[in-house]
Amino acid sequence: MKKTCIVFMVLAAMFVTPELKAVEFAYDAGAELVSAYLWRGQYNGGLSIQPDVEIGYDGDHTSLRFGVWGSFGASDWKFVKGLPETEDGNPNTYFVPELDVMLNFNVEGLMLGVTHYYYFGGSPFFNWGKFDPIKGSAGTSQTEVTLGYDFRNKCEVPLTISWNTMVLGDDLVEKDNGDGTTSLKRAFSTYIEAKYDQPLPLEMTLSLAVGFSPWASNVYGNEHFAVNNISARLDKTWELDVCELTLFAQGMLNTNGINKTNIFVWEAGDDKLYKQRLNGCIGMGVWF
Repeated sequence: MKKTCIVFMVLAAMFVTPELKAVEFAYDAGAELVSAYLWRGQYNGGLSIQPDVEIGYDGDHTSLRFGVWGSFGASDWKFVKGLPETEDGNPNTYFVPELDVMLNFNVEGLMLGVTHYYYFGGSPFFNWGKFDPIKGSAGTSQTEVTLGYDFRNKCEVPLTISWNTMVLGDDLVEKDNGDGTTSLKRAFSTYIEAKYDQPLPLEMTLSLAVGFSPWASNVYGNEHFAVNNISARLDKTWELDVCELTLFAQGMLNTNGINKTNIFVWEAGDDKLYKQRLNGCIGMGVWF
């Protein structure tokens, strides 16, 4: 048994030690200014600034990153009232500031991650809930786990596929109990996306993405399988002495529940924004 352990330790030292020597501290910091906050086929807010900070360690084939991302904007702080109470809809619609905390691990292109989403103005930051199948859980936070793969690692194809599932927090759907009553159950809202990044001349990149929700989700607003996101984003990047500057334009289509009244809505400040299916934005990012 001792000989086996010694052999294992020698082999581990041979293969692992070179990797450890290649690992070094890394960070990314910057922010984007966007005309609209778009996320997985949804319109989540108007003009916003979205800072992002990541620190961790990067190696030749592995990386470990801890990050914080936020979205704060003019639409957020106005707390705009929604539709009049006499009309169909929630009269208290508003956009709230958001803060996400992320931990991501990448090895040989395989990506594992955890993200905690928090929306200000509601429950405490880590209110993962005393989940009750009847009453549900009050709160404005969710925790998501992610599993993905980046094909550039092995075959140099600029394609990434990710599976994202909410596992904790405010993520409930109605369940038919079969006796004429309903109750709430955890939805495990899931979003699966394939993204392809095509390099273009003049330091430009075209990113194409298709994402869908495979089952009922309150987070994504679908009662069954739905294609939530068909999007295209064009980026132009300039490498400057002290930073990297990016300009971009994005278009996004959510096929879930499309009809003549919500394919595109010009009004702002009411519930129609949440139902809008065709969205676009422009933005600028600065990274250090």
